[in-house]
Amino acid sequence: MADVSKLKKLKGRRDELGEPPTLDEASMNLTAPEVAPAVPEMRPTARPKAKPTPTPARSIDGRSIRRTNRTVQFATRVTPEWDERIRALAQRDGVLLVEILERALDAYEQKSSR
Repeated sequence: MADVSKLKKLKGRRDELGEPPTLDEASMNLTAPEVAPAVPEMRPTARPKAKPTPTPARSIDGRSIRRTNRTVQFATRVTPEWDERIRALAQRDGVLLVEILERALDAYEQKSSR
């Protein structure tokens, strides 16, 4: 069983803050109605019409350049040697890891269909 006798006793927040105020001393904001204060009516002033600003062309960021439309996650365990080999191939050819796997699957299907 754990020995808790050496643990420091924690004081409650009530001990640090003192006694709460009485109802007479407390703020009345909890009993006040929840309505917004009345705002004087403002008449619209005539402003010159601004020319519509052209919408800027959609900026292309790195994510949209690398978008591959692959949405299904595929995870597996491999040996460190296999991981090193496939990453080296992807880096050498400048492609994604998944593209190396897709090419390998295509080659496997072509070979097995003969």
